[in-house]
Amino acid sequence: MSGFLIISIMADDRPGLVETLSQIIRQHEGSWLESRMSHLAGKFAGIVQVQVGNNKKESLANALLALKDEKWVITIEDSLPAAERNQPCAILNIVGNDRPGIVKDMSQVLAKLGVNVLELNTQFESAAMSAEALFKTQADIQTPDGLDLDDLRDALEDISNDLMVELTPI
Repeated sequence: MSGFLIISIMADDRPGLVETLSQIIRQHEGSWLESRMSHLAGKFAGIVQVQVGNNKKESLANALLALKDEKWVITIEDSLPAAERNQPCAILNIVGNDRPGIVKDMSQVLAKLGVNVLELNTQFESAAMSAEALFKTQADIQTPDGLDLDDLRDALEDISNDLMVELTPI
């Protein structure tokens, strides 16, 4: 019988981090199912779902937790099988002038309307012509039954006059 783990990591970025993680998982007969990993401000962070035999879970967890001695930040949680995860129903893209609180305002609208954020990517960049600070986000979302995407778009655009909101059904 096997189980599933979610492993989150963060460490100072350097070559070999993914190789170290994957080697430990393989040594404990785990199977790397899916992951999201990224470099951000000198750090490397990620989250991985692993399938591993129940008889190997504890030894895998101990081997991973030993990476804390090398200044890794690691958390390990039991999880559901990959097939039971939520599926997105739309992709949300927002572009607007950056300002403090924009993520809070956006997430507040989504929560109020019962929208579940499955994946969120944000970035800050300078506008090509004006060099003004732009906020960009892309999110995979799941909406509750009965919520019209036009109503969601309107609610998000009400946050600020300068937001461009695009919703693409999947």
